[in-house]
Amino acid sequence: MKRLLVSGLAPALAVALIAGNLSQAADKSGPQLAHVVYFTLKDHSTEAREQLVASCQKYLNGHEGAVWFSVGTIAEDVDEPPVSVRDFDVAINVVFRDKAAKEAYLVNPRHKEFVAKNKDVWSKVRVFDSYLVSSSK
Repeated sequence: MKRLLVSGLAPALAVALIAGNLSQAADKSGPQLAHVVYFTLKDHSTEAREQLVASCQKYLNGHEGAVWFSVGTIAEDVDEPPVSVRDFDVAINVVFRDKAAKEAYLVNPRHKEFVAKNKDVWSKVRVFDSYLVSSSK
């Protein structure tokens, strides 16, 4: 499984990067599913961000059916007005083999433990799920 730590990828960039680097072989179980989550923390400090990144790496990485995982903090020195979204602290990008793998991830005890341990530190969580299309030529 490929692993990469990246800083705050926007959903379109994340999907383009993932689609370009992962094999998109046809699978009877359905298309790969990109799961992108943006966390806005109550405390926007570097330390709070680093703690959530470490927790994401511990609890959300390496799940069965995940073919890509990355986590990072907002790229504070990158801004593309008027389209840049600046109201988050940490982002995760996970690509699952298919929808069933994502559903299994959501009920996995490690994912549930992550939510229980961290739900009090964030003020907002946004989830963007999309099916990936083959990038074959």
